[in-house]
Amino acid sequence: MSPTAQELVDVEVVPEPKKWAAEGLGTFILVMCGVGTMVLAGDRVGPLGVAFAFGLSLMFLVYAIGPISGCHVNPAVTLGHMLLGRISAIGAVGYVIAQLVGAFLAGLVLFALANNLPAYDRPVDGLGANGWGAHSPSAVTGPLGEVVVQNGYGLAATIIIEVMLTALLVFVVLASTDQISDVPLAGLSIGVTLTVIYLVSLPIDNTSVNPARSLGVAPYQDGAMGQIWAFIVFPLIGGALGALLYGLIFGRSKDVHS
Repeated sequence: MSPTAQELVDVEVVPEPKKWAAEGLGTFILVMCGVGTMVLAGDRVGPLGVAFAFGLSLMFLVYAIGPISGCHVNPAVTLGHMLLGRISAIGAVGYVIAQLVGAFLAGLVLFALANNLPAYDRPVDGLGANGWGAHSPSAVTGPLGEVVVQNGYGLAATIIIEVMLTALLVFVVLASTDQISDVPLAGLSIGVTLTVIYLVSLPIDNTSVNPARSLGVAPYQDGAMGQIWAFIVFPLIGGALGALLYGLIFGRSKDVHS
């Protein structure tokens, strides 16, 4: 059985601290570029620009830090790798901690930047957090943007979209980095997939498919922390399903390689 691309990287025995540093930096960049575009330039570039910001950021990160850590930058992706034996449980914990640190730092920097604009109103403008119902991007607000007059997409839509699209993302990540795939194009396929995911789901819940992305900015948006559990639980369920689907189709072994 041919090795996966990540297994080939692991043969070089990259020290764990370097992997964690790469994951932290990568997650910081993903949240800064993606959520930063949403918060700081969303009015100018629209949903299409936001989707491309996330997709292109992930694409160049795959090529930049993929040789070091595999470029998970997402706890759901790390879970998928762990379930398939590409990374040990201890290694996965280190990855997730690094991802959360990077995401929280990005959220802090983004809030500092947004707060530097006199017109920025945190309760009204938020910070690109995820949400459903009154916190869905499709919710209809009053003239001042403070009172919700009609809720947006509900929890059921959030559950379906987060599970389904995270499963898609994790499946594409695992399949694209498999040695029988055209590995040099992995970054392109993964980045395009995330772009499409954002185009589909931005109006529903601002798109998570990544618990670190959600946790990093939730503290700065009113009501987001009360709903954050959904953007941890359902992307992780989706990540596990994506790994299961990959295992069924590609039939990879579960030997731990890192």
